[in-house]
Amino acid sequence: MNKQIWVIANWKNNKTIAEALSWVDVVGPKLSSSSKVKIVVCPTDIAIEGVKKAVMVGNYPMLVGSQDISAFDTGAYTGEEAARLLKDVVDLSILGHSERRENLGETDEMVAEKVMRAREANIIPLVCVQNENTPIPEGVNLVAYEPVFAIGSGNPDTPENAGSVAAKLKERYKDTEVLYGGSVTWENTEMFLAQPDINGLLIGKASLDPEGFLKIIEVACKGTYE
Repeated sequence: MNKQIWVIANWKNNKTIAEALSWVDVVGPKLSSSSKVKIVVCPTDIAIEGVKKAVMVGNYPMLVGSQDISAFDTGAYTGEEAARLLKDVVDLSILGHSERRENLGETDEMVAEKVMRAREANIIPLVCVQNENTPIPEGVNLVAYEPVFAIGSGNPDTPENAGSVAAKLKERYKDTEVLYGGSVTWENTEMFLAQPDINGLLIGKASLDPEGFLKIIEVACKGTYE
C-alpha cells in the first residue's frame, strides 16, 4: 500500500497579496484530487485569508496553513496571531522553524506552548526539528526534519541520511509522520520520497515558482512510494 505524502509550500516572507492569488490561479486548476498526496500552501499572514477564499471558490484540493501561531491565546499580545483567530482560515501551522529559533530566540518551551494552542483550535501542528535529538512536544504527529545547513543553501541533506533521521524519530515518537525540508527541488523530490520513512516534503524557495511547485507535485503523484 502506498504511503500518504505531504507536499507543503512555505513561502516565508515572500509574495504580495496579488502575487499570492496569481500563484493560486496557476497551481489550483492543475491539481487533481488524490488520496495519496496532501497539498498545503503556507503564505504570509496578510495573504492567508485571500488565498483561503481563492482555494474555496475554485474548489481546489489544497489546504491552507500559517507559518506560525502565537504561544498565547487572544488578548493583549501585540503583533501575535492567536490560533483561535486563525482556525477558520488555516488547517495547519508550521511551528519551531529554525529561522525563528535563530532570528527570534524561539525555544523548545515556546514551541510546546504553540502546539497546545494549535491543538485547542483543531489546527494541525507541524513541528520542525533540526536533528533526531530536537524534542517533539506531546500530541504532535507531523514533523519536518530540516537540517540548518540545508535551508536555502542549495545543499540538501542526502536522502539516505534524511531517511535515517526520519526512522530514528519514528522509533522514538510512535505514530509520527516525518517530512524532509531543506533545498528541496523537483529534481531531488523522488530520491527523498523513495526513503521509506519520509512521508513528504516541506518546500521553501522552490515553492515560490508555481510551475516548479507543480513539477514537485507531479513527481509526488506519479511515484510509487512504499
